[in-house]
Amino acid sequence: MSYRHDPGMTSHYQFGIEHEVAFWDQETDQFADFSNTLFQRFDDLIAQLPEYASDYPQLRIGDAGIKRKRWYIEGYERFSEVGALVGCTPKGIEIRTTLQPTIAGAVAELQESFRQLCAIARPVDLLPVLTSFNPIHKTFVPQPTLNHYETERRNSSPEKRTAHIPMLTYGPDLNFSIQRLSPTEVIHVGKKLTYYSPAIVPFSFSSPFYGQELWSGSSIRTHLRTGLRPAAMVFMEHPEELIASSPSLTKIARIPAEVGRIEFKACDSCGDFALYGGLLALLKGIALDQTLTGQALIPDTTCHQRAALLGFQDPELRHQALMLLATAEKALTDSQEQALLQPLWQYAQQQTTPAQMMRDRWQRGDKLADILSAGYGQTSWLRATETALS
Repeated sequence: MSYRHDPGMTSHYQFGIEHEVAFWDQETDQFADFSNTLFQRFDDLIAQLPEYASDYPQLRIGDAGIKRKRWYIEGYERFSEVGALVGCTPKGIEIRTTLQPTIAGAVAELQESFRQLCAIARPVDLLPVLTSFNPIHKTFVPQPTLNHYETERRNSSPEKRTAHIPMLTYGPDLNFSIQRLSPTEVIHVGKKLTYYSPAIVPFSFSSPFYGQELWSGSSIRTHLRTGLRPAAMVFMEHPEELIASSPSLTKIARIPAEVGRIEFKACDSCGDFALYGGLLALLKGIALDQTLTGQALIPDTTCHQRAALLGFQDPELRHQALMLLATAEKALTDSQEQALLQPLWQYAQQQTTPAQMMRDRWQRGDKLADILSAGYGQTSWLRATETALS
């Protein structure tokens, strides 16, 4: 499936993808994380990647200045007693796309940015690997312990209070905006996606490992983060538009480009970026549909944990997923976007998830590093990219 797009196309929609990349250190033969990898090692990679002046102001740089490019180090920021940034404990590298008028455009840019990252990481023995939860460590404890300023900062929002969780998880932010929606309608879409999230997330499951062992389900990430972290988040222009909840559903836009943005945060990472295309099409279709009545301010922990364990082998979740696909397909008017749903149909109909292949390889006795690296190495988009470049 081609993801080429016309950069001159105008649209009432905008799409973006943020994808967290984990690495295996081939020199030491270990998962590269906060326990063994310094900020500087990842920063050396970022320094070699290009910076595009045209990306700004639509990409947020942030107060710390770490997010200067399409690639930046994801980690746990540390501050002095007076609030000055003094360090960042790294977990990996995040890739973010610029805003695109089509889903195809967002996926194409992600593909190219990932290719560029691989080209500089592999020669220094950092191999991108697919996982949505740290397969080695079960906990992250900031060291040294938080000072007074950091403790106060951590208590300032539900997301900051649980900022230790993302140090163990790897997942995408799939975002889109629809030009004509009012603030009330944007919140409505956020609530709808939060409600139906348990039937959406299995399409992406890729975290069946926990503490160097095979976990009993397909997404330990979903099992542990739900109830503490948002499923969806929407960005508002004015403080009076915010709705209090924990985890948060609404957040103040930090730059103009974020106003009206709808961000789905509950999926696991996908090594086949075509799945992101399908998921964005599904989210758009659900947003456009006028027949779905489900609404939730916060994620249903029980339903998400059932999904994490059983995936589409759960009859109720499978039925709801098939219903969502049919509803989205009907709401989408673009045949190319409808076609993006095809891989999702296959997962639901076959009652499986991307994690099943990882589980099967583990049970055959394959090494963890080989299983995780195969998550990127055998994807349809990579084969298509290699063909296009040859």
